[in-house]
Amino acid sequence: MIEKVVSIGLSVGESWNIYKNRIEPKVLSGNEKRLSVVTGVHGDELEGQLVCYELNRILREKKEHLKGIVDIYPALNPLGVDSITRGVPGFDIDMNRIFPGDEEGAVTEHIASRIMADISGSDFCVDLHASNIFLREIPQIRMSGKRADALLPYASLMNVDLIWIHESAPVLESTLSHGLNSIGVPTFVVEMGVGMRITKSYGHQITEGIFCLMKELGMWTGETIIPREPMVSLNRMLGLIHAEKAGIFLPFVEHLGVVEKGQPMGQILNPMDGTVMEEVVSPTSGLVFTLREYPVVSTGSLLARVLGGEEE
Repeated sequence: MIEKVVSIGLSVGESWNIYKNRIEPKVLSGNEKRLSVVTGVHGDELEGQLVCYELNRILREKKEHLKGIVDIYPALNPLGVDSITRGVPGFDIDMNRIFPGDEEGAVTEHIASRIMADISGSDFCVDLHASNIFLREIPQIRMSGKRADALLPYASLMNVDLIWIHESAPVLESTLSHGLNSIGVPTFVVEMGVGMRITKSYGHQITEGIFCLMKELGMWTGETIIPREPMVSLNRMLGLIHAEKAGIFLPFVEHLGVVEKGQPMGQILNPMDGTVMEEVVSPTSGLVFTLREYPVVSTGSLLARVLGGEEE
């Protein structure tokens, strides 16, 4: 059942509408658990669209296996999705920096507060994101160290390749995931792929993981895969490779490939005079989980991330 979460009038007779699709078992007992799946908070991150489609399709076709309530929010920032804009067009605001919002605040703050209120009470929330147009990411879950103990057992079911546990940062306190965790809704962020694109294999991979999570929560009785065992970044070395010169980055390695310390990872080229500006090498041995997708780089541009072995 498609429901309107919030509607705000805009100019020239238009309106800002956010919808969700609620899928329920055929017979309700009143004790069902509820899972919320959200995406589209950044308008240029489209990887979650395929996941929403697949969830809706499978739940519709195999509804007899559904034992809980699933709320699917395919576009929390529909204006951004429609205009291929990361933030909210016309407001110059990153929507994932205004949570938990304010019911009596400005338009965007009011909408953020209504989203929070609607998801409130869920037993779990999965917040789907993509990378930007510059970088490609393997399917991963990101969470702060403060939440790791509570979320890690569930994140391990999500069929991702990596769980990245990071230090808490003040800027993250205004995100949807932080706001939901703060009010008692366990939430983690899934990051995958590249901006403005859909990676079919990643979408299916995460969809399978969500059904594994639903089975653990007692919401799904259908068949599920055995989720892949993710790498966990905790106590591992992390190699960050930034460009020291401006130019065109030509990688030598594959995304999700394994490299050795000192191995050439690519070159930064100067098309004007045919010279190599920089030879890029890996600072550590490990897995390439982030790789530059957009070839034009400036000094300081992130080229890759390599997840190494245990720290000494």
